[in-house]
Amino acid sequence: MAGKNTIKDQMNRWAEAGIPFLFIIDFEISKPLLFPLADIDPGQLLYSINGFTNSNGQSRSRRRVKLVKHPEDYATYHERFSKVRDEIHNGNSYLLNLTCSTPVDLNLSLLEVFHRSRARFKIWYREEFVCFSPEAFVVMEKGKIRSFPMKGTIDASLPDAEKVILNDPKEMAEHSTIVDLIRNDLSMVAEKVRVERFRYLEKINTNDRTLIQVSSEICGELKEGYRSKTGDILITLLPAGSVSGAPKRKTTEIIAAAEKRIRGYYCGVFGLFDGRDLTSAVTIRFIEKRDNQFYYCSGGGITALSDPLSEYREMIDKIYVPIV
Repeated sequence: MAGKNTIKDQMNRWAEAGIPFLFIIDFEISKPLLFPLADIDPGQLLYSINGFTNSNGQSRSRRRVKLVKHPEDYATYHERFSKVRDEIHNGNSYLLNLTCSTPVDLNLSLLEVFHRSRARFKIWYREEFVCFSPEAFVVMEKGKIRSFPMKGTIDASLPDAEKVILNDPKEMAEHSTIVDLIRNDLSMVAEKVRVERFRYLEKINTNDRTLIQVSSEICGELKEGYRSKTGDILITLLPAGSVSGAPKRKTTEIIAAAEKRIRGYYCGVFGLFDGRDLTSAVTIRFIEKRDNQFYYCSGGGITALSDPLSEYREMIDKIYVPIV
């Protein structure tokens, strides 16, 4: 484990030399991990990133998934929500991602969850945590950088679910804010930044329901020689806007005060450089094991238009495993 500057400089050197590597960067950027791809021990770390994987086996278990949630009570959530809302009303933030760490009972190991879950981006680390993320962070290839912020979730079984989420003023305001934030972030590292797709829908099948999620795609042009600045580019863009908020620096201070815990690898990013291109994901849909107890981390974006009960329910609804 090394510090931020050490990891950044090493990523710059390896990317310039065309050395494939994998990275896991925590939300606070205080304990980032970096591995040459050739040196990764599959007994310690497994990944599947947009089809690129070091996993050559599947879990033999076909047990029906049992996931029991033990969320904090609404009064506790509402107290933290109120603190965030006050900060928003005082003009200190206009979008903040508020998260919870929920104890869960799960009849699978984290390794089994990795093998059996269906997601574009998955990572398992030493039975300490597993992530099955649906959200890309940035992709750098052929001189372009793309980001895919995801904001907005609804149960697909609700009547006219797609129309409901696309026409909801709160959801529109929240998503537009994140798109604007990501455009500004990419403008720090790229030129000709533009929105190529705005609020497109994707379905995610889980162990107990199907969810609809809303994403956008933002693209920019990277300067010549960008590979030698790969680490600088990533660190400049962190933390990811969709899991922090805006303005980013003040909002992350409010998050720390409201959540009263270190997020760690949850809400960080992970990804790989294959020797030419880089693909990364936001570390959401995350289960960690602490003191022999599983915790599922989840949350959502809070704006001035947010309803606390709806946000509380969304936090609980996001506790799932994509195993059908």
